[in-house]
Amino acid sequence: MTQREFPATPLLGVGAVIVNSQGQVLLIRRGSEPRKGHWSIPGGLVELGESLTDAVRREALEETGLTVEPVTLIEVVDRIFVEEGRVRYHYVIVDYWCRIRSGQPQASSDAEAICWASPHEWHHSNPYALEPITIQVIEKGWQMALSVDATTP
Repeated sequence: MTQREFPATPLLGVGAVIVNSQGQVLLIRRGSEPRKGHWSIPGGLVELGESLTDAVRREALEETGLTVEPVTLIEVVDRIFVEEGRVRYHYVIVDYWCRIRSGQPQASSDAEAICWASPHEWHHSNPYALEPITIQVIEKGWQMALSVDATTP
C-alpha cells in the first residue's frame, strides 16, 4: 500500500468533474484524510498499471455509484499539505470533465455524502466551503461541458 502521509515522492491522483443535464456538478464529502469531512469532487489515487481514464472511471464508480466517461482533461493540480515544516501530503491530481453514462448517485467508498451543486453555490454562496482551486477546476470543467453540449445536435 502507498504511504499517503509523509510520502517519499508525490502521489498521482485523478479527479472527476461530473456535470448533470441541469448543469449541476456532483460533489462528495470526503470520508478520509486528507481533508476528511470537506466537500470536493470525486477522485483518488491511480493504481499501479491503471491508466488515468480508467482510474477516473473506477474512482467515480466507487465513490458515487455512477459510471462515467472521461471526456477531456481539465487541469493538472499540485496539492501539497505541509505540517510543521514537513510535507504531510503531496498529490499531483489530473482532473477530467466526465459525462454520466449510467447509475444512480449514492455515497459509497471514501465518500460520506454526495450532492449536486449549482453554479450559484460554487460561485457565490459556497455552502460547501470549497477551496479556491476546487472551484477553479469545477468552473473549467463546467464551461467545457456547456460548450460541448451546446454544439452537440
